[in-house]
Amino acid sequence: MTRNTDDSPGLSREGKPARPGPDTAGFVFAWTSLTPVFLLAAGAVFGDRWGGAWIWAALLYMACLTYLLDELIAAAAPAEGVEFPAHDKLSVVLAVGHFVVLFLTVRTLAGDATGPAQKVALFLAAGMFMGQVSNSNAHELIHRGGRGLRRLGTWVYISLLFGHHASAHPLVHHIHVATDRDPNSARLGESYYRFLPRAWVGSFRAGMKAETARLSRSRQKKIHPYTVYIGGGVAMLALSGLIAGPWGVVMHLWLAGYAQSQLLLSDYVQHYGLRRRLREDGRPEPVGPRHSWNAPHWMTGHMMLHAPRHSDHHAHPSRPYPELELDAPDVAPMLPRSLPAMATLALFPTLWRRVMDRRARRWQPSDPEPGHDPRSAAAGEPEALA
Repeated sequence: MTRNTDDSPGLSREGKPARPGPDTAGFVFAWTSLTPVFLLAAGAVFGDRWGGAWIWAALLYMACLTYLLDELIAAAAPAEGVEFPAHDKLSVVLAVGHFVVLFLTVRTLAGDATGPAQKVALFLAAGMFMGQVSNSNAHELIHRGGRGLRRLGTWVYISLLFGHHASAHPLVHHIHVATDRDPNSARLGESYYRFLPRAWVGSFRAGMKAETARLSRSRQKKIHPYTVYIGGGVAMLALSGLIAGPWGVVMHLWLAGYAQSQLLLSDYVQHYGLRRRLREDGRPEPVGPRHSWNAPHWMTGHMMLHAPRHSDHHAHPSRPYPELELDAPDVAPMLPRSLPAMATLALFPTLWRRVMDRRARRWQPSDPEPGHDPRSAAAGEPEALA
C-alpha cells in the first residue's frame, strides 16, 4: 500500500492521491452496496409497520441520497487502484443478499399485509437495487476467474430472467463493442426505447450463436448454456409461485422486467454514440478508452462497484473492481452527471439528445487518429474470454 510520506494529507511520495487501505476501501464498498439490502429486506419483512419506514428509506436511498452525495462529493479525487483483498467475499454476500431481497419482495408484493403506496415504493426500490447494484455485482462475478464465482453471477442473471447476458456480454459485447456487430452499443441519435428491444433480442441471438459455435469446437459433450438459462428462469418463477402463489409469479416477472430495463439503460448510456474506426482491412480499431462513457462520482461509483469506470473495465475485463482506474476527460468520454442520473435522463429522448449528441460527436471516428494506447487490447479483442 502506498504510504503518505510528506506533509500533504492523502498524498503519496510521488504527489499522487494515496491509495486507501483495505479497511477503508472495504468499509466504503460494503456500506454503499449493502445498505439497500438491509433496508429492502427489513421493508419486505415489516411491511406497513412504522408507516413503512424501511421501505421509504430504501427508496430514498436508491433514488435521492445517492444523487445528493454524488453532487456533494463530486469534487473529491477518486481513489485509484484501491487495495481491497476481500472484494470477492463482498460480491458473494451481495449475491446472496440479492436472492433474499428478490424472494422477500415477491412475497410482500403478492401479499395483502402491505398497502398500495408501500408496495409501489418497494417495487421501485427493489427494481433499482437489482438493476443497478445486483447487475453490477453479477457483471463483476461473471468476469472472475473462479468457476464458482462465475456461476454465482450467472444465477443472479438467471433469477432476473436475463441469463443469456452471462454469455452475450463476454462473448459478444466485449469483442464487438462500439461497432454495429454489438447489439448493446447504442447508436448516435437512437432513443433508449428503440435500443431496448434491439439490444435484448440481438444479444440473446448473438450470445446463443457464440455459445453454439463454442460448443461445436469443444471435444466434450456439454449442456448448452441457454438450456440452463431458460430452465433456470422457469425454476425461479416456479419458486416464486411456491412462495406466493400465482401473483408471486406475476410480481417476479414485473421485477425482472424492471431490473432488465435498468441494466439495458446502463448499456445504453455507457456506449451511446461511440464508434470504433474501421481500418483499411475492414476490421475495427482496437478497443480503447474513447469507446466507453465514464463517471467519476463517489457514491454511485462505490455502490455500483466502480461500474462507471467503464473504459478501464473494457481494457482489462478481468481486473477486480477495486483496482479499476479512471481515465482523464481528454482521454476518455466523461458523463456530465452520475450514471444513474444520466440513465434517468435517457428516458426523455429529446432532453437526452440535447445533452449528449454534441458530446458524442467529439469522439466520433472522424477525429484524428488516436495514438497507440497501451491499455487497448490487441486486434479489437480484449480479455473477454479469459
